[in-house]
Amino acid sequence: MSVERLTVSLESELADAVREAANAASLNVSAWMAQAAHRELSSRGLRDVIAEWEAAHGSFTEKELASARKALRS
Repeated sequence: MSVERLTVSLESELADAVREAANAASLNVSAWMAQAAHRELSSRGLRDVIAEWEAAHGSFTEKELASARKALRS
């Protein structure tokens, strides 16, 4: 796997929170940020899939959403 170095700028309070979260997860900041980026990209892909499905089949009902929420908590 190749690795590329990126430089990012964050507000001081956000940078502190990232450092604390990385430390709590026993990760370095780079690993924590990589995981956060993966989660965001996965979520974005899921949002796209849901939007495509709803465009073809209509919006999910409240019952369907409640069932999905329950399954995600399990």
